Amino acid sequence: MTVVRTRVAPSPTGDPHVGTAYIALFNLCFARQHGGQFILRIEDTDQVRSTPESEAQILASLKWLGLNWDEGPDVGGPYAPYRQSERSEVYRVHTQQLIDNGHAFHCFCSTGRLDTLRAEQMANKQTPGYDGHCTHLSADEVARRLAAGESSVVRMKVPRPAVDAPAEERLCVVNDLLRGTIEIPWEQVDMQVLMKADGLPTYHLANVVDDHLMAITHVLRGEEWISSAPKHKLLYDYFGWEMPVLCHMPLLRNPDKSKLSKRKNPTSITYYQRMGYLPEAVLNYLGRMGWSMPDEREQFTLVDMIANFDVSRVSLGGPIFDVEKLSWLNGQWLKALPLPEFVAAFQRWAQPEFLSRVASQIQTRISTLSEAVDWAGFFFAGNVKLTENSFDGLKLSPEQIKAALQLALWELELQSQWDHSVIHDVLQRLNSAMGIKMRDFMAPFFISIAGTPSAPPIMEAMAIMGPDMTRARLRDAIAILGGVSKKETKLLEKQLAAFRRGDSLTEIEEQS
Repeated sequence: MTVVRTRVAPSPTGDPHVGTAYIALFNLCFARQHGGQFILRIEDTDQVRSTPESEAQILASLKWLGLNWDEGPDVGGPYAPYRQSERSEVYRVHTQQLIDNGHAFHCFCSTGRLDTLRAEQMANKQTPGYDGHCTHLSADEVARRLAAGESSVVRMKVPRPAVDAPAEERLCVVNDLLRGTIEIPWEQVDMQVLMKADGLPTYHLANVVDDHLMAITHVLRGEEWISSAPKHKLLYDYFGWEMPVLCHMPLLRNPDKSKLSKRKNPTSITYYQRMGYLPEAVLNYLGRMGWSMPDEREQFTLVDMIANFDVSRVSLGGPIFDVEKLSWLNGQWLKALPLPEFVAAFQRWAQPEFLSRVASQIQTRISTLSEAVDWAGFFFAGNVKLTENSFDGLKLSPEQIKAALQLALWELELQSQWDHSVIHDVLQRLNSAMGIKMRDFMAPFFISIAGTPSAPPIMEAMAIMGPDMTRARLRDAIAILGGVSKKETKLLEKQLAAFRRGDSLTEIEEQS
C-alpha cells in the first residue's frame, strides 16, 4: 500500500506568509488523516531574493503554529537535501535527459527579442508566449554557440496540435481532487524555461523532479498553480513518471474579495505572533478557510481537525481572511484558558529577547520603572491610537506627510533584510531626495510608529518591532490621513521611480 506523502515548499524570499501556513495546514491534515508523512522543502532557487534569515523565520513561524514536519532541511530525512539550492546537480542531470530525448531545447533569444515578441502578441490580442524560434536550431549550431560561451536558457517543448485536430489532441486534461477534470488548450501553455542562464532551475522543473524523487503522492497547493498543471503533467510524461494527485486549494481573499496581499492586510505570521494571537487560534482560523468541521463548530484544535479531516469538505469559494473575525476567535481561546495557562501564554508573548531589546531603548530615559509603560507601551500595542489631529503642528503639509510615509512604505516592502542600517539607509535617501530637513522628515514616522513625537530612536524601534508590524502602522497612518487617491498614487509612483533612479523628487512635485 502506498504511503501518503504531502509537502509544503515555501520560498525564503520575505516574511513568512499566512498563505504558506494555510497550505501547510491542509497538507499536514491530509497526510496525518491518511497515516502518512508531511515534508517541508525549501525552494530557494531565486538566489537574488532568497535569504537564510527568511528561511529561519519560515521554520520558526510554522513551528510556533505547531505545524511540525517529518522531513526537512532542519531534521533531515531519507530524501535529503531538502533545499533546492543544494540539489543543482540533480536538476542538471534531468535537464540534460530532457534535451537528449528531444523534450527540451537551448534558447538563445535575447531579452530584447522576447520583449518585442510579447508586445506584438499583446497588440494582436494573442496569448503571450514563446514562439519556438530556437526549436529549429541544429545540434551542431547549438553546440557551437554553447562552446562560444553564448548565454542560453533551456525551455521545454509543448505540443502544438493543428487547429483542425480532434479536441482531445488540442486539450490537456488534468484531474483535480476537488475540481474534477480540468481542460486547458495546449495553445495556452507556454514553452516554459526549465533551466535559467545561471544554471539554476525554475520552479517548474525543480518542483516536478523533487516531488518525484521525494515520493510525494499528493500535491495540495493554491489555485494560482492551475495554469501550470499542464506543464507539470507534460514533464511527468516526458520523464515517464506517475504524476501525484493534484488538489488546488482556493486562495485566501481580502474582505473586498481581492487576493490576500500585504498591501491590504497584514500577511506575515510573525505579525500575528507579535500582536498577541495564540497559535492555536490562528491555526483554528486557517482551518476554517474554506473548510468546516462536520458539526459546524467554530472552535477546534489541530487534533480535532486531523481526526475529522475530509478534503472533499473544502469549499471552492474564495475564503475571506477577516482580521476582525480572527480577533474574535482569538478572544474565545483566551477566555477559555485556565488562569495559569493564560499567564504562561502572556509570558511567552512578551518574549525575553524582545523585552531585552525594548529595555535597551528606554533604560536611560526613565526615572522609575512605572515610566516604562509610557516609553515602551507602543512596542507592545497592536496599533497606536491615531486621529487626523495626531499630525497637527508638524512642519510638513499633509501631502508631504502622506508622500513620505507612502514612499517609505513602498521601499521598505522591498527589503529582504530588516535591521537598523537598512531602515536608516532607506529613510535617509528618501529624505535627501525629498529635500526636507531630517528632523521634519522623521516627525511623521515618530507619530505613525509610536503615536507621539517623544519616543526612543524610531528607526531602532522599527527594527525591533519587525517589518510587518512597522508596515502595518505606516498603512494605518496613511489611512488616518485620508488615504492615497488614484491621482496621488500616479504622482507618487513617478516620484518612486525617480527616487530609485537617484533623482530629486522636488521637480516632479512642482510639475504636478
